[in-house]
Amino acid sequence: MPFTQDIAATYRGPGKVVRRLAAAGPREDRALAILMGACVILFVARWPALARQAHLEGLELNMLLGGTLMATVFLAPLLFYVLAFVAHLIARAIGGQGPSYNARLALFWSLLASSPLILLNGLVAGYIGPGVQLSIVGLIWFCVFMWFWIASMLAVYRGADG
Repeated sequence: MPFTQDIAATYRGPGKVVRRLAAAGPREDRALAILMGACVILFVARWPALARQAHLEGLELNMLLGGTLMATVFLAPLLFYVLAFVAHLIARAIGGQGPSYNARLALFWSLLASSPLILLNGLVAGYIGPGVQLSIVGLIWFCVFMWFWIASMLAVYRGADG
């Protein structure tokens, strides 16, 4: 199933989608591709806000884009791997069964599946700017991301649907 259909299906039941992805076996290449796709979307989502900042503050847009590229595409994946490992340790400590690949897949897929809301947050940051609207969209994204991540972790470590 294409990733776009999987993303739509995740909004109906994140646990089922992640369990199906995990059933394909531990494929680190797939997990890394999912993570890099999510990080590229994070980078693209920052463009409108960076353009706004460059215009309002008289900064060079290319410098802002370069720094954001370095942070989101090269450094963030390392932090997400560490976060996934910590989530795996916590899942094992509370009785979960499964390899650390499951935690990576759950986190990385949750990031990618919540990407439509990440893009919406970027548009609001760029076109409306800081304010209540940006806070609301950011909160909605965070809640959806956490729902996906927790449901995915439960699905791959305990077998529960989410």
